[in-house]
Amino acid sequence: MRNTTQRRTLLLSASMLVAVSLIGVASSFSARGTELNKQLPAPALDETPKTSHSETLVLAGGCFWGIQGVFQHVHGVMEAVSGYDGGAADTAHYETVSSGTTGHAESVRITYDPRVISYGRLLQIFFSVATDPTQLNQQFPDEGTQYRSEIFAATPEQAHIAQAYIAQLDHAGAFSKRIATKVGHDTGFYPAEAYHQNYLTLHPDSTYIATFDLPKVAALQKVFPANYQPKPVLVRERSY
Repeated sequence: MRNTTQRRTLLLSASMLVAVSLIGVASSFSARGTELNKQLPAPALDETPKTSHSETLVLAGGCFWGIQGVFQHVHGVMEAVSGYDGGAADTAHYETVSSGTTGHAESVRITYDPRVISYGRLLQIFFSVATDPTQLNQQFPDEGTQYRSEIFAATPEQAHIAQAYIAQLDHAGAFSKRIATKVGHDTGFYPAEAYHQNYLTLHPDSTYIATFDLPKVAALQKVFPANYQPKPVLVRERSY
């Protein structure tokens, strides 16, 4: 568990000690990337065709900077907002959520056009390149329940599709360990502070972003070229 100061100290410092530490973690990331950053089987079950122009889903899979950054580059995504889900409104603040006691997970609310990309395809991208779903309450250097992997379903259909897809991937042995990703219910999404929005795009030179998140965007482009868009759909100020 790390608060803002601790994360910056660990991951953005230029000291030799931190650099050596990151090399070790980055090596683990690269080894994981060799196995994970490949296109997983598409969901056998997907949502029914929609006539609406927009739908939403909320995904949690570690630090929201990387999840947001990936889905901002997915064609058909209209907006991806970093925030918090799983807890109460009065605790939906970064420093409080970082305590790991609020029930919140760092999450991203994705608004997409179902005529362009389906819910199932978004889940396929999520599991293929955006997160390691076998890690429980952790994504690499970030530890705590606030970094858990969870799909916050907005409807019973979303929940059913997500549960079926997890079962499908486990049955196929897609990963060396069973998937730890939970399927929960979206009880309320709360946008994160402004300085967390578009973080990957605004801070590409951050050691954290360069080590853990930019490789996810590169994997998206390589593994899902038909779904990749070079220009990210950024969150506009005060649009959330």
